[in-house]
Amino acid sequence: MAENIREPKQKRSIEKKERIIEAGYKLFAEKGYFNTNTAEIAKVAGVSTGIVYGYFHDKRDILLGAMEIYIRKVFTPIFSLLDGISSLDFKKIIPSAIDHVVRAHKTNAAMHTTLHSLSSEDEIVAARFASLEEEMTKKMSEKLISLGYPRERVYEKVHTAMDVIQSIAHEEVYDKHSYIDYFVMRTLVTDMLVRLFEE
Repeated sequence: MAENIREPKQKRSIEKKERIIEAGYKLFAEKGYFNTNTAEIAKVAGVSTGIVYGYFHDKRDILLGAMEIYIRKVFTPIFSLLDGISSLDFKKIIPSAIDHVVRAHKTNAAMHTTLHSLSSEDEIVAARFASLEEEMTKKMSEKLISLGYPRERVYEKVHTAMDVIQSIAHEEVYDKHSYIDYFVMRTLVTDMLVRLFEE
């Protein structure tokens, strides 16, 4: 374990550090966190193990960097959706939000599983997910308020909608119960959430 971690300033050093994080992301997604070691990460990144420890205290440090890649991959499209909302047409907003969240989970399923399995035992991972959830709730709520939606109970409604939509994504991507018709489920959830926001 390195005692003096350096923050790279030169382009080549920055690229090395980024390669290490990307290698960690790839391996954590493929093999899981506990089945990956720093020597493997170094090999995939094309650097020595000593260089890895020059930039990171340990494997967990690399995980936290990889988590930020995951967050960018998953939440950039969702924030783009949010930016594109120009009216309070919940019959369009809700299905679009479901599509975006399900797609984001599908394209990042392996890393999602790795990170969420760690969130129950790693306080920093859990706190990062909690802060992200709070950020999403606030951004969506403020967006709706800016379009004229009443402020009263908006945070509660948005948070409820986020929980329900995430549950659909988990069902479609991970649980895959054979008795569920996902078209019917999406229709029911859309109708329920439209009523929630239009009440």
